[in-house]
Amino acid sequence: MKYMRSKSLPLLSAALATFVFAAPVAALADTSVAVQGLTLVNKGRVAIGRIPANQRDKFGETFGSGSGMSIDTKSWTSNPDGTYKGSLWLLPDRGYNVAGTTDYRARLNTIDILLTPVAPGATPPAGKEQSGVDAKLADTLLLKDDKGVEATGLDPANGTRRAEGGMPLLPEAPNGKISLDNEAIARLPDGTMFISDEYGPYIYRFSADGRMLSATPPPEAFLPMRNGAVNFSSNNPGPGEAAPDPKDPTSGRQNNQGFEGMSLTPDGKFLIAVLQSATRQDGGDSGSTRQNTRALVYDASDVAHLKLVHEYVVPLPVFTNEKGKTVVAAQSEIVALSPTSFLMLARDSGNGYGQKGDKSLYRSIDIVDVSSATDIAGSKFDTGTSVAPKGVLDSTVKPAAVSQFIDINDGADLARFGLHNGAPNDRSNLSEKWEAMSLASVQDPKLPDDYFLFVANDNDFITQDGFQVGAAYKDDSGADVDTMFQVFQVTIPGLAGK
Repeated sequence: MKYMRSKSLPLLSAALATFVFAAPVAALADTSVAVQGLTLVNKGRVAIGRIPANQRDKFGETFGSGSGMSIDTKSWTSNPDGTYKGSLWLLPDRGYNVAGTTDYRARLNTIDILLTPVAPGATPPAGKEQSGVDAKLADTLLLKDDKGVEATGLDPANGTRRAEGGMPLLPEAPNGKISLDNEAIARLPDGTMFISDEYGPYIYRFSADGRMLSATPPPEAFLPMRNGAVNFSSNNPGPGEAAPDPKDPTSGRQNNQGFEGMSLTPDGKFLIAVLQSATRQDGGDSGSTRQNTRALVYDASDVAHLKLVHEYVVPLPVFTNEKGKTVVAAQSEIVALSPTSFLMLARDSGNGYGQKGDKSLYRSIDIVDVSSATDIAGSKFDTGTSVAPKGVLDSTVKPAAVSQFIDINDGADLARFGLHNGAPNDRSNLSEKWEAMSLASVQDPKLPDDYFLFVANDNDFITQDGFQVGAAYKDDSGADVDTMFQVFQVTIPGLAGK
């Protein structure tokens, strides 16, 4: 994600540094949060749009939607008629997989956008409730390893490529290709990009034409271990592959719970990456104890050699499920506001259009402040000591502060756009996985601190007219889950360029 430079960022960071979300705070309204004279405001949805579930890319394969998103701010322009034009990059994950992973080639999609927002609080004209975002697939770029070989979505299945040529140990599929399960993207001004994945969990840097330039492994505590060795399998074996033994890592990231969120700070100097949920040793072996995930902050001044400078514990939101049990909402994406603060999208799972469950109990965009949290980078918690045994945080460690900013499931706001949360479980019910976020300026001199917050779903390639890796498919759900964009208008003081 690229941002304009801002001389006001220190002001925002300082204000957030004193904002302890666990304590009562002054609120101007249900959608506003006051922070020492600065107010972050959610003005609600202003546009909705879709790309059909059966959309195919230039390679003839079913288009995958938003595991990660980055708006091209250089292309973003406002028009005299109140519309906006621009493009964004949308990152799919490892392809359609139900009974296991496939040799889906890793890729990045370019989407052309025409945004026609309504005024905050207004209702779109009848029949146009979900046409405020006209999104069209413009191009698709394949991602390749450092040798120029296309990467794959196949599970590494106990395979690794030895460290060589400046690259660390990498996850390797049985077909000899590097395995990628892409989850977040941050574009740099020169067109190169950071992409985070779940298998490593690693942060990769790619050239503008999609070739891997470098790879950054996380601290030892994050690496998935089995039988005393690094094992990148996520227990999603492809055709003919053996499942890992044991099926779950004994320590490190849990299966399919890697670097789901990643973002550059507005000044481009730091890169923040967050695990989807706690490591195995920190309670990540259970849905009820996986609350204490970790955020890494890298110095990105040398993009070829990211340097870890800070690490914090981030407590994920908890909620009560339909069975009365307390469970943890895993995080799905972040947007950095400063080196010490970021927006974080957290949600439940198994509910929404295309799933058996219909009503989501938690989908929220929260604000995370790490300014007063304990920095554990380089400590014993990065080697062999758990920071939260069985989910109970070490008493010497102060976690980040978290507060809700936007309730994605807000029924009244959804209804203005012909959407709902829960029964009937039809295409107007929000789908399960909301995993992509990015900001673009409203470009209004009267509202210099206002932004459009784009949020997109990962539709898991669910369609009744699918084609990937040489074969047609129909998802067993019977659903056609479109790629959907929700656009909120928000006020975030201090991000405007000077």
